[in-house]
Amino acid sequence: MKIGELATQADVHVETIRYYQRLGLMPNPPRRHGSVRRYDPAAVERLRFIKRAQALGFSLEEVKLLLELSVGEHCAETRILAERKLGLVAKKITDLRRLEAALRRLVRACGSGRAGRGCPIIEDLCHP
Repeated sequence: MKIGELATQADVHVETIRYYQRLGLMPNPPRRHGSVRRYDPAAVERLRFIKRAQALGFSLEEVKLLLELSVGEHCAETRILAERKLGLVAKKITDLRRLEAALRRLVRACGSGRAGRGCPIIEDLCHP
């Protein structure tokens, strides 16, 4: 299939495919049938793998490593990478919960402010 059809089947833009090729995430297929590159069905699966990995929070560099690990028996290394990512996600969730709690306190304080006084949110931001 041509690059446009590949992009449609994988639900990505043509430029995304080209970008992934420049990064080494997607191989450049050989030019056959004149000067048009043809992609095989495995390219669709590879693009979907990349997008699913990104949706799980893996960076493109980590996705490249996962793709390298996907060839052969590298389950232990893949698990270590996934465990590290899980740890980072858990930390982000903790940080976001703290941020949420702080914002909730500020919003409640704003609702209890007195007329004629400054905004409690602005005051808190000015005087930590």
